[in-house]
Amino acid sequence: MKRWRAAAVPYLLILPGGLWLVIFFAIPVIVLISLSTQQGNIVDGFSQTFHFANYASAWDNYHDQFIRSLLYGAIATILCIALGYPVAYWIAFRGGARKSTYLFLLLLPFFVSFVLRTVSWQYFLSDNGILLSPLKSAGILPQNFRILATGTAVVGGLTYNYLPFMVLPIYVALERIDPRLVEAAQDLYATRAAAFRRVVLPLSLPGLFAGVLLTFVPVAADYVNAAILGGTGNTMIGNIIQDEFLTVQDYPTGAALSFMLMAILLIGMFSYARVLGTDEVLEVAAR
Repeated sequence: MKRWRAAAVPYLLILPGGLWLVIFFAIPVIVLISLSTQQGNIVDGFSQTFHFANYASAWDNYHDQFIRSLLYGAIATILCIALGYPVAYWIAFRGGARKSTYLFLLLLPFFVSFVLRTVSWQYFLSDNGILLSPLKSAGILPQNFRILATGTAVVGGLTYNYLPFMVLPIYVALERIDPRLVEAAQDLYATRAAAFRRVVLPLSLPGLFAGVLLTFVPVAADYVNAAILGGTGNTMIGNIIQDEFLTVQDYPTGAALSFMLMAILLIGMFSYARVLGTDEVLEVAAR
């Protein structure tokens, strides 16, 4: 009996988390897949007819939004790397005793609603806002210049809102690096650039790997930034899915689009891991 109890302890420990995943992930995904092949309408109801043509029609009608979402997601992720890596590097190696303060300042915007932060960008980037209005009055920018309701505004909002998702994993990886390794590289006549390229960057790859996944996946599926900062020509697939479920109430099409988005992101994640070399990343992390 004691042996049976000891063997059952690990399974009992993972039972709450396992049930949570089954109820709030596995079951909704199964329902989503089933709904994506149904036909009907909100008045008469939907019935399962295994109508896989929903996927073809969804792609034919909204492939531009899919491509735009992946493009915006890739650009925003690259910008997050370009902006976030130096920030994480500076905090890890130059932050000193105030590292916690800098991290708190980095996370401080998260104490404000995601929507409110995005709306603040709307006022900031408006044609007569605090940024463009003085520049137009001074003649630096033409009067018809605008940023709001463009792809630039959407990408800027995405980069701003998801930047901490990139900074924190990279910071954790950099924090684990022993400074003596960099000093040893410099003692062996390596320049600062060479020490970074041969020592710091490879050891920070696990954080960079995690940061890209944590940033790209939610960015590509985001719909708030496109709805607030973008125009009619900047809608992302998240906006279409929201409209299909809440406005048009075409649940099969919305479900098909949701499952296609999830499948595309999963394929992209596994391809990214394959190209980068997950085994090598994990080996670096284990050192």
